[in-house]
Amino acid sequence: MGRLDGKVAIVTGAASGIGRASAIVFAREGAKVVAVDQNEPGLIETASAIAQRGGSVQTLAADTGREENVKAFVDRALTDFGALDIVYANAGISGGIVPPPLLEQTAAYWLQILQTNLIGAFLAIKHTAPHLIKRGRGSIVLTASVAGLRASAGGAPYSASKAGVISLAQTAANSLSGTGVRVNAICPGLIETGMTRQIFEAARERGTASKIGQLNPLQRAGAPEEIAAMALFLASDESSYVNGQAIPVDGGLSSTLPFTRPIR
Repeated sequence: MGRLDGKVAIVTGAASGIGRASAIVFAREGAKVVAVDQNEPGLIETASAIAQRGGSVQTLAADTGREENVKAFVDRALTDFGALDIVYANAGISGGIVPPPLLEQTAAYWLQILQTNLIGAFLAIKHTAPHLIKRGRGSIVLTASVAGLRASAGGAPYSASKAGVISLAQTAANSLSGTGVRVNAICPGLIETGMTRQIFEAARERGTASKIGQLNPLQRAGAPEEIAAMALFLASDESSYVNGQAIPVDGGLSSTLPFTRPIR
């Protein structure tokens, strides 16, 4: 018996990385999945991977920062699968691996990042929570970041957007008090995804791949499947008493202050 048997889940940012890994594991655990992303070829690959494993999936190419698109993928879940139990609002953008200096950034640059990362998460809650409330239960999971906890893990607008997602998980959980609907956030550390691929490829070219993730106690980067495992826990009934939390999955990075490791 799967941990999500009989449930219907929406996963955004599902064309690659954390979203793809999560959509696959949700389906593997018995959920019917609506996979959403702007990258249609990537969505097709995700759907194929799920279908090959015997899972049930529908896809929708959509910009998750636009309200009409959010309404469309909620309607898709209700129309195709007749219900909604789980929402993983994972879609996000970084604004570039090397962002411009803070004082050279424009309001338009900030708005683009906030629209996808923060407003998109808000819209997912706004348009899915009413359906979950009717059922008296449900789990909403948001992707935040360790960059929302401390400085120097991302550009300023990206970090601010993810700090907003953390606050959104807390405030939404309290706004939905008494409904049976839970809202939590995951704060990934350095994970190899399409968003971070440039960092990993550059390190491999320099021969310094072994140094990636060296600042956390596990001294390695993470894999999308490790974030998907936390998403699965938060989506499942196993986390029925976890609400309003922002949980780092970062190899221990956020447990420490900056320091220089002794030479051994």
